[in-house]
Amino acid sequence: MGNLKDCIAVVTGATRGAGRGIAVELGAAGATVYVTGRSTRAQPAPAYGQILSLSGMDRLPGSIEATAEEVTAAGGRGIAVRCDHTDEADVAALFRRVEQEQGRIDLLVNNAWGGHEVFDGVFQAPFWERGMEQWDPFINRGVRNHLLASRIAAPWMVRRRRGLIVTTTFWDRDRYMEGNLFYDLAKSAMTRLAFGMAQELRPHGVASVAVTPGWMRTEFVLAGHHTDEAHWREKPALARTESPRYLGRAVAALAADPQVFARTGQVLRVGDLARSYAFTDIDGRQVPPFELDAHA
Repeated sequence: MGNLKDCIAVVTGATRGAGRGIAVELGAAGATVYVTGRSTRAQPAPAYGQILSLSGMDRLPGSIEATAEEVTAAGGRGIAVRCDHTDEADVAALFRRVEQEQGRIDLLVNNAWGGHEVFDGVFQAPFWERGMEQWDPFINRGVRNHLLASRIAAPWMVRRRRGLIVTTTFWDRDRYMEGNLFYDLAKSAMTRLAFGMAQELRPHGVASVAVTPGWMRTEFVLAGHHTDEAHWREKPALARTESPRYLGRAVAALAADPQVFARTGQVLRVGDLARSYAFTDIDGRQVPPFELDAHA
């Protein structure tokens, strides 16, 4: 992996899951990482009661402080900043702080996502049987979060004529995620957002890409299968999974690539990037790109 000791990064939604994995791997490459989200040790984010109950958890896992400490322990510098990424004033204050403290922003990873707040355990159902309560967390606290952070961070990058915006998404060559229209719509919008931003940022030397992992063994996924990272191999249903750090290594490789601008506007699968940059997951496997079932 490349050396990111001079990289100033912001990872949104970095308390747990994908964001945590990305932040820690950026730290392992030496980056200074602003770890943002709503969950602090003193006050976990609200609205996760349903998924906690379904997962058999009594407390929301993770905090921005814990992730920041992991970043520092990995070799970088983690800085925890509480930020509600739906609040424009909060987001603007975050980037003002980064600029004041560091003088620049090299990497923004858009990862804050509200979808878990309405997870009801139903993976497949026709759209007409799903309630409109999914719209707000998927679109307004998902897609909008990414756009809001990007539009506030972009001017700092444009002025320096350099920078990288990474948008985490899900994409499998335009296959439809059957029975999950709201999720499919949100992730497709994120993918298009990364593409559209790339077109407008291209003349200014700033790159924008979408990065799509496979099925990750997040804290919620492990809890839902009644296991942990040390014992997941005992669960055949998790055979196709990858750790969030695999996605993190993909983002770190892109951030360290001096030719990353050649990829601007693209949707990049983690499994493909693993082959391209010759990295593996934490267990030594080079997990291939995740694919939906052929009928999906």
